[in-house]
Amino acid sequence: MANCLTFVAFPCLKHRPLTFGSSSRPLCGKKNFFFPCKAINEPNEDYYLIDAPTSVGDGFSFSGGKYSDEPSPADEWFNQGKMVKAHPVGGTGEKAKDPIFGLQMAGSSQASTDLFRWFCIESGSPDNPPIILIHGFPSQAYSYRNVLPILSKKHHAIAFDWLGFGFSDKPQPGYGFNYTMTEYVEAFESLMDKLATDKITLVVQGYFSPIVVKYAEAHQDKLKNLILLNPPLTAKHATLPSALAMFTNFLVGEIFSQDPIRASDKVLTSSGPYSIKEEVAMVYRRPYLSSGSAGFALNAISRSMKKDLKVYVEDMRRILMDEKWRVKTVICWGQRDKWLSFDGVKISA
Repeated sequence: MANCLTFVAFPCLKHRPLTFGSSSRPLCGKKNFFFPCKAINEPNEDYYLIDAPTSVGDGFSFSGGKYSDEPSPADEWFNQGKMVKAHPVGGTGEKAKDPIFGLQMAGSSQASTDLFRWFCIESGSPDNPPIILIHGFPSQAYSYRNVLPILSKKHHAIAFDWLGFGFSDKPQPGYGFNYTMTEYVEAFESLMDKLATDKITLVVQGYFSPIVVKYAEAHQDKLKNLILLNPPLTAKHATLPSALAMFTNFLVGEIFSQDPIRASDKVLTSSGPYSIKEEVAMVYRRPYLSSGSAGFALNAISRSMKKDLKVYVEDMRRILMDEKWRVKTVICWGQRDKWLSFDGVKISA
């Protein structure tokens, strides 16, 4: 079961305003509809299910540490996508060094020479309306693998890996990209300029929602719809869960981030009650098995969010409640999300 709220900028007869925490202020000027929704269970089909039971779910569990040079689901996924270059590389061009021993790092930890490379995967005809699927923190575009073919029937569906995740560039912090939330907003804008020329629908999950909403505020004319999945909207949401906060600790965070099981399986397992097959979990582990750059990026992003998430959450609430907000918006919460729950988000009659 999931809770969904949609609010639109045109008159409607019945509505319930959305409020956050102890605030009683509704989304001003918007007509809000609140309704429960759940997926249709097709036991004989390998469909993605909203809040499915563990037996058929699509969450995370660890059942081993297999890794080899043989072809894997990660290779197959990579071969379906392409690299898109967007957003200028900052810094002085100095070669990146690891933060512990000061040794020069391998190529995967070095920034590109001009523009960052983003891993993108597309499905559907480019003539169809575009929809951009944006993964949460910490995840990958792979989380949308079962959604892409469904959406492609009527849309040009695109998913991408954020910088620091999946197959996108993972420059060492301090060498071209510092993984601040402000930098992510700017980088996201550059990527959208490359991916979409028509009006787009944006779908974003979890802790990256404030970044996308910040972008959307300045580009409302480019958006057709905005869909937020379990966004951080309350004061409680603005505090990172312990599974992510541990990566902010000095030295201990660096050690844990270099362990593929702690950085991938353990973190993702803590976010919900679901389970997945081993070959699927291996795709999420691949960045951490391939290079230390994914772990160091995880440290930097966690520290940035610990520092600035509260401000960005408050700003997102301000944007969504502003009378100038014109984008048709849907907000959904899966009721079993352990990090960003529906608790504290109030629907008043």
